[in-house]
Amino acid sequence: MENVRSKMENGQLFSYLTSHVSHLKTIVMLFAFLSQVFTGSAQIRVEKNINYAGNTYQANTLNIYHKKDSIQNRDVIIFVHGGSWSSGKKETYWWLGRNLAKNNVVSVIINYPLAPSVTYKEMAAATAQAVKWVKDSIAAYGGNADRIFIMGHSAGAHLAELINSDPQFFQNAGIANPLKGVILNDPFGLDMEEYLTKAAKDHYYTDFLRTFSNESKNWQAGSPLFYVKNIKNPHLIFYGTKTYEAIQIQSERICKILQEQQTPVKLIKIDGKKHVPMISQMIWGNNNLYKSILDFLKETR
Repeated sequence: MENVRSKMENGQLFSYLTSHVSHLKTIVMLFAFLSQVFTGSAQIRVEKNINYAGNTYQANTLNIYHKKDSIQNRDVIIFVHGGSWSSGKKETYWWLGRNLAKNNVVSVIINYPLAPSVTYKEMAAATAQAVKWVKDSIAAYGGNADRIFIMGHSAGAHLAELINSDPQFFQNAGIANPLKGVILNDPFGLDMEEYLTKAAKDHYYTDFLRTFSNESKNWQAGSPLFYVKNIKNPHLIFYGTKTYEAIQIQSERICKILQEQQTPVKLIKIDGKKHVPMISQMIWGNNNLYKSILDFLKETR
């Protein structure tokens, strides 16, 4: 069995959760979760810091979580983290990787370069490169290269949908779009032109301009909603009823357009959830979003 240090992933879970603990009930839930991690971790193998771009940059690395057995051709989910295109890292989401792996899904958590060093174009290009690496290599970890799904939260959902809908990114990576389906968790930025035209000029607005520039032509060019006609693969979309208004409006819009063009899509609203809790709730392996995701995989053939 892996030791406690490995199971705690260098203490990141403890610092992530205890910063939010304020009630005895939460503490009890924390210990219940740790018990679940300890009993389940022995089943999971973790491959860390694999470079998908042929360089030495940490920004171009991924971690793989998969069962310690010889079973092949499992479904694959690539997860793209959020963080306003300027923060976040794959290590934060080790619990997502393990929870998916325990449900017989080979999970891949990726890094990608962040603003202000790069714009959304370089981020999307890196994400497409990661998908290509997975397509070429995931069979060695028990994954089915013909059953690759992509999932993202917030800005990560934007990047996932952008490479799925705008064909230039996979074309530049030298492959046809290999994505069997797309899972969007509280997606932000599906229409950045709308957001940056109407949003308050606060510090978030300024931060987003580092990613999309001051030129409005880039706001549209970087918006997945302008490429929806290219989307053919099934979609599962979640958003919280207390999340940002732009996310609610644009999630409903992309769902409606996909329905109109007869692209399979399911939209699930999670009652009472704000933006960050839409992903942090998945720390718990019994969260209902996992059932919805597993059902989506089974239904997508």
